[in-house]
Amino acid sequence: MQAYWIVVIGLLLVLMAFIGSAMDKLPMTPGLIYLLIGYALGPAGFDLIDIDPLHHATAFEVLAEIVVAVSLFAVGLKLRVNLTDPIWKVPVRLATISMVIAIALVALLGVYGFGMSWGAAVLLGAILAPTDPVLASDVQVRHADDRDRTRFSLTGEGGLNDGTAFPFVMLGLGLMGLHELGDWGVRWFLVDGLWAVAAGIAIGWYCGKAVGWAVLYIRREFNAAHEWEEFLTMGLMGISYGLALLAHSYAFLAVLAAGLALGGVETDKTAPQPASHPEDGQLPASYMVRSVLGFNESLERIGELIVVLVLGMCMSTLELHRQGMVLALLLFVVIRPAATFVGLIGCRYNLREFQLISWFGIRGAGSFYYLMYVIAAGVPNVIAEELLTMVLTVVSISIVVHGISATPLMALAEAARQQKRASRN
Repeated sequence: MQAYWIVVIGLLLVLMAFIGSAMDKLPMTPGLIYLLIGYALGPAGFDLIDIDPLHHATAFEVLAEIVVAVSLFAVGLKLRVNLTDPIWKVPVRLATISMVIAIALVALLGVYGFGMSWGAAVLLGAILAPTDPVLASDVQVRHADDRDRTRFSLTGEGGLNDGTAFPFVMLGLGLMGLHELGDWGVRWFLVDGLWAVAAGIAIGWYCGKAVGWAVLYIRREFNAAHEWEEFLTMGLMGISYGLALLAHSYAFLAVLAAGLALGGVETDKTAPQPASHPEDGQLPASYMVRSVLGFNESLERIGELIVVLVLGMCMSTLELHRQGMVLALLLFVVIRPAATFVGLIGCRYNLREFQLISWFGIRGAGSFYYLMYVIAAGVPNVIAEELLTMVLTVVSISIVVHGISATPLMALAEAARQQKRASRN
């Protein structure tokens, strides 16, 4: 099996190197191709690779954890906007208000529609709550200066809710007796909620600021060239992630905050940025941030390939779950739009922007990570199997329908914006 893995991943890397640029013009995302190839390699296809998701849950949890962390760091670097900017209002609302509503509605559906226990239903809602920062490249901001409200909102939401969903995963585990909630849930609220979120953000933010300033200080004082961006990237992710875990906080939020802080150094007027020695026409801070982002995006693309390939192989060992298909339909056309509508009350968004934000609640690597985390935490096998089939069904459908619709819908939205600008001029 190991030889098959090596050959398959090698062939896919070479294939994407040749056709990667052409993918932008096709009505599909790379994730859709990876999913189909993974499915074809599994028992439902050519039966070349057979994996047991339940047996390998811990290994898959680590794999998805790494991929999501890399993606969140890249998201932080891309969103080079001051945290006080009003544009942050929408992604924060989507990652808090809308996400909580979606979890509650999925949990209610699980209990009263599918006959699940409250613990399992809350877990189902929390696992499917995060929108994906890995597979949403076609709807994310395209570059650091992209201020399109729809893209920024979807990118920011995908980064934030991979961390803000964690308290509800812990709540679900607590309702099943697998995590301590405390009397009346006080421990859960204070430790798993307030402390873990705030500490994760603070740790990542100060780590990112410290590393960014240190690099610029060395560049100014010793005229040292910018090199080894891959070491800086991996090192900062490792420091922020590890310190967050040691502080019993949410490491995903720490990595996102570290990326935001490092990217913010570029526009921080108090940072030690020399006015001379521009590199490639850019000041040192800009050069550093863009170099780190370039390396991180390469890691992100490789990670997307591996995790979606595994997801497709896992799906190949199962059958489409009928309740999972019902859940996917309701989640995409009822629950997500309703939660988005409530979350955006008071925000000035037009109908087209609301429709795009409502539709592109893509589920992927984040949900796969939480699923494997929950299984590895020791939920009973019956519940683990039910969650596995339902979640993988929803995620697979999401990758297909959102993968097909992302490019044409975003192209239509861009054409409408350009036409509106032209009519104004």
